Amino acid sequence: MKIHRQGMGLRLDLLVFMFVVSISFLCRTVLSDLVLSKVDRRADLRSQIVRVISTLKVENGGSNLVSEVLLAFPDKQVKYLAYLGATSNGGKGKAKDFTNSLPVQVAHPKDMPSSLTFYSVTLPKGLAKGESFTLDVLAAYTHALQPFPEKISQAEIQLLVFQDSSYFLSPYAVKFQSLSVKLPDARIESYTKLDNTKIHGSEIKYGPYENLPPFSYSPIVVHFENKQPFAVARELVRELEISHWGNVQVTEHYNLNHGGAQLKGEFSRLDYQSRPHVRGASAFRHLVAKLPPRTRSVYYRDEIGNISTSHLWGDSKKTELEIEPRYPLFGGWRTAFTIGYGLPLHDFLFESQGKRFLNFTFGSPINDLVIDTLIVKVVLPEGSADISVSTPFPVKQSQETKISHLDIAGRPVVVLQKTNVVPEHNQYFQVYYKFNSFAMLREPLMLISGFLFLFLTGIVYIHADMSISKSSPSYLAKLQWDEVRAAVQQVQNIISRCITLHDKLEASLHDLARTGDIQACKAARKAADGSLKELTKELKPLLASLQSSQQAAQILPKVEDLIVKEKDLQERLLAKHSTVVDCYEKKIGGKEIENRVALHQQKISVLWQEVDDLLDFIDEI
Repeated sequence: MKIHRQGMGLRLDLLVFMFVVSISFLCRTVLSDLVLSKVDRRADLRSQIVRVISTLKVENGGSNLVSEVLLAFPDKQVKYLAYLGATSNGGKGKAKDFTNSLPVQVAHPKDMPSSLTFYSVTLPKGLAKGESFTLDVLAAYTHALQPFPEKISQAEIQLLVFQDSSYFLSPYAVKFQSLSVKLPDARIESYTKLDNTKIHGSEIKYGPYENLPPFSYSPIVVHFENKQPFAVARELVRELEISHWGNVQVTEHYNLNHGGAQLKGEFSRLDYQSRPHVRGASAFRHLVAKLPPRTRSVYYRDEIGNISTSHLWGDSKKTELEIEPRYPLFGGWRTAFTIGYGLPLHDFLFESQGKRFLNFTFGSPINDLVIDTLIVKVVLPEGSADISVSTPFPVKQSQETKISHLDIAGRPVVVLQKTNVVPEHNQYFQVYYKFNSFAMLREPLMLISGFLFLFLTGIVYIHADMSISKSSPSYLAKLQWDEVRAAVQQVQNIISRCITLHDKLEASLHDLARTGDIQACKAARKAADGSLKELTKELKPLLASLQSSQQAAQILPKVEDLIVKEKDLQERLLAKHSTVVDCYEKKIGGKEIENRVALHQQKISVLWQEVDDLLDFIDEI
């Protein structure tokens, strides 16, 4: 079957034209006498990351010693190239460890066009004439699988397009080569059919091809079904905070989206819940993060709060965290969340040559996650010095400062940044620094000193005499004012007692009118006279005291006026009493008594009101 879609055919024609023009020039250039006697390529398309493992058997057909092998990549592929590693081939059935790889670096051979990018692989030892060496090369690509169509409905299946060459693009002649393309499913929409092309289930095999000249290129396109969700972190910020009290706190902030075919039309949750494997085959349902062993205090949350849809289990070798987003993620949808956990310090912090160093993995613990921008922040203890970093691949480095609790100058932060990160980058890196162990006592001593100062301040406050000095003018003025207030209070009390006696005199007159007992009325008058005289004597020293005090200048006129008015009231009441008693002795009638005391009664009413007003005024002062 061949592809007849116009868009894909146009891209394929442009690709073929570009390389046909380039090859006409490249074939005239010979880099060395190396020959690839056998090339076996295996392209794995079962996830969103395209991994191509090429087994190369290199032979030296010349007389010069050869110590490196060049790898060529078109610029179209280089922009998707996330990881490139090479290692010596250990034979069939042996696990390939690309972490302990051969050195790979960008090369710039002469007389090569700008449309190709070259990398050189340094061999363990130089190849002499007739010698051979077999190596494995791993190339991992991100965003190389393009959704086609780019938008699908909830019920449609996600289809992807993969473009490559059935020939191994190399600056060396290739004697024998083959390519196998491993797909996630046997359902293939279309593929480029060439000579020696076979299909075995979900695998397409191209070749073998023999005796191909340098820079041979034969483009192929595969259009296939892939239900795997494309988990892409637009940005991931990992913060590793070291505490020498025994903990490494890891906080990971994810800004995640589904990088597959975008969802078009409406989303039906009912359809999704009833048939999730049909009405949401490529949607996110969960993610699995493989955390280090002995992980503790794990949390999973977002801006709203804690997310309870997570499961954690582990053993002595690993800890796995399965997380579910708040809602299923279809193509083009986004979410943001945070994962945090603590780790025992002794598993990751070591000492070497007088320095401490953190040995930690660089990438994300989530399986098959593509990270467009990864920022790793290592927060060192305050006082760390002589900081250096060792990474297994190039990264952008910088430093900043973080202010936390009980910090003075702040904690140094090592910032490592890399773009286009894949799980192959999840390798160990080291941060070296010097730290004085005595500096660990600084924060406890600060706390102890703070509490000690607080307690001492409390003790001093409790036992200190905070009163005003007894010799100060303000204190003396306060004492004098207190004396004035006490004297005025006594004057008020005496006046109140006088008023009580006045009421008793009035009561004796009412009893006289009711009973006619003149002797009882005279006895009441006599008792009142004696009491009033005693009260008058008590007023004299109090009035003298107020007159001699400067603090009483404001209230003294009112007190004097009160005493005078009360004296007048007393005299008027006594005069009234004498008149009434005299009339009763002479047996004068009631009408005549009222006429004789009318003038006294009028004055008495006015004086009562004035005395009451003065008492109220003095109370307010």
